[in-house]
Amino acid sequence: MEQICSRCRALLGTETVADWCPACGGALIEREVGEELGAPAEPAEEIDHRGIVLPRRHALGGIITPQ
Repeated sequence: MEQICSRCRALLGTETVADWCPACGGALIEREVGEELGAPAEPAEEIDHRGIVLPRRHALGGIITPQ
């Protein structure tokens, strides 16, 4: 299970223990992930000082953001 904010959709690291989102103060919800749900194998996560998982980086160095 992973924790995600219901307001800002920030994804928290697996080691982060929190009741509220450290970014916006929104409520956290849990969702299932895993190989059986079709989630791709992710490289090691980069986690900031608040415990939020940072966006993946492109092979050329930029941050991947949705369009």
